[in-house]
Amino acid sequence: MHDLQAAFQLAFRLIFTGDADLMEIIGLSMGVSLTAVLLACVIGMILGAAAGVLRFPGRPAVIIFLNALMGLPPVVVGLGVYLLLSRAGPLGVFGLLYTPTAMIVAQTILVTPIVAALTRQVVEDLYEEYDEQLRSLGVSGVGLVRTLLWDARFSLITVALAGFGRAVAEVGAVMIVGGNIDHLTRVMTTAIALETSKGNLALALALGIILVGISLIVNGAVSILGGRTGRPRHA
Repeated sequence: MHDLQAAFQLAFRLIFTGDADLMEIIGLSMGVSLTAVLLACVIGMILGAAAGVLRFPGRPAVIIFLNALMGLPPVVVGLGVYLLLSRAGPLGVFGLLYTPTAMIVAQTILVTPIVAALTRQVVEDLYEEYDEQLRSLGVSGVGLVRTLLWDARFSLITVALAGFGRAVAEVGAVMIVGGNIDHLTRVMTTAIALETSKGNLALALALGIILVGISLIVNGAVSILGGRTGRPRHA
């Protein structure tokens, strides 16, 4: 009990004194996750909006596929990206394995289906609400997708936050493709796993406290923004 209390005290000391190693890990985590979410939003929101409003053969199958991809096992994604970026893989020539770029790629693949599926639902609901008005204005195709994305922008912020929450908590995929290399690819989740196995509870607890704090902030923001939009929350 005394050791655990001491670990908590040291953890809070690391946080409040701005320990260099702690800040470096947090900074890399935020940079990787934010970049991945930005890329996932660009890809996923366009795909999701298109699936929500455009009618084409096989659309139900596409929607089912998008929803199914939300449950992609992170370690499988990590393995797939590893095989692509390894020296024997088709993209091995770029030397991206065990770099932050590889981690961004893995997180983007994980988050994109979540963003796409949630965006599809948000945009489709909005389309059903304004269908007649949009038809009377002659809005269709790309213009329709663009218009609905803009009108749903506040709801889509909650979608982006949900994607960020998923990305920042990821451990399996980033461990495989990043290698958890000190001062290069060590993020909060992988550092917590490593430091706990080493018995360095203070740093692990400090990172855990920060990670929980980020999760609370993200979920709080989703709840507040979801309430302000007046639409069902999807995160």
